[in-house]
Amino acid sequence: MDPHLLRKLNEARRNRQAVIMLTDLADGRNRLVMQGDPVSGELGDAVEKAFRTAKSTVVEAEGQRFFLNVHVPSPRMVIIGAVHISQALAPMAAMAGFDVRVIDPRTAFATPDRFENVDLIADWPEDALKDQPIDAFTALVAVTHDPKIDDWPLVSALQAGAFYVGALGSRKTHARRVERLADAGLAAAEIARIAAPIGLDIGAQSPEEIAVAILAQVIAALRKPGQPIPLQPGKD
Repeated sequence: MDPHLLRKLNEARRNRQAVIMLTDLADGRNRLVMQGDPVSGELGDAVEKAFRTAKSTVVEAEGQRFFLNVHVPSPRMVIIGAVHISQALAPMAAMAGFDVRVIDPRTAFATPDRFENVDLIADWPEDALKDQPIDAFTALVAVTHDPKIDDWPLVSALQAGAFYVGALGSRKTHARRVERLADAGLAAAEIARIAAPIGLDIGAQSPEEIAVAILAQVIAALRKPGQPIPLQPGKD
């Protein structure tokens, strides 16, 4: 491999950027395609699908064969709030392949006995996330109902382009949240990205069922970007 391409590939992986090493199987020539780079035609469709599925593959396009070697950062889930929903969601998300971190400054909730084998940080989100900032491959799940805890990571996730941003709460709760985030300088289009009420509309009632609804919505956002996702109807 061209040393220059290898350096660029390694740099992209260090920076948690999605990239494909595209090889023309006829002549062996390589080039790097970053997510978002314009690639037209059949090959562009194949590249988009490869980024979405995160699977390397051989494709035929425009009468040629290409090997798409996909390098996509492992998806993260940051859960704000060490509540009952989080106790169910954290292990399920880990089983689904997410790197999970639970953050809550309330030490009465954020205890190791309630979150065994979970990356748990009993600190304010703005401090807990200094070493691993939210990025485009992060799902942010805010479930504390406390704006002093939830709002900062919600703003950070929206500004970072996190692939999923969801928040627990009724319509009235979310309406007040929208006002606060607008006052913080976020545009209406950014705020509209928040899934609120959180989770797919499956009629979930228990914390475990709500966790299933949230995880399903997160996976849909990761694997089917741009697709409309049905939201919970919400309560007043």
